[in-house]
Amino acid sequence: QVQLVESGGGLVQAGGALRLSCAASGRTSSRYDMGWSRQAPGKEREFVARIHWSGGITYYADSVKGRFTISRDNAKNTVYLQMNSLKPEDTAVYYCAGAVPGGRYDYWGQGTQVTVSS
Repeated sequence: QVQLVESGGGLVQAGGALRLSCAASGRTSSRYDMGWSRQAPGKEREFVARIHWSGGITYYADSVKGRFTISRDNAKNTVYLQMNSLKPEDTAVYYCAGAVPGGRYDYWGQGTQVTVSS
């Protein structure tokens, strides 16, 4: 089992920046891909970004490409999402997730709220 705890959400003005963190505990010796998804009110959860367990490969949704950066520090069992040039449409609950390499997400955090005001 892997437990994931997100932090770093909050309220920010459009154009601002936030950095989300996700701390993993439990079977962290295993090699997991990690990612971020988000869910806005009244919408389905959507993919945001994903990073290979080695940190060498990343994927982004088109809507955040060039503005968001996913990274990880395996020594700290932590994955980050640096969000720049935030837009009101980025407002959502952001969830951290873990998966075996190339697989579907098996583990989810409880989510952290990000609100971007116009």
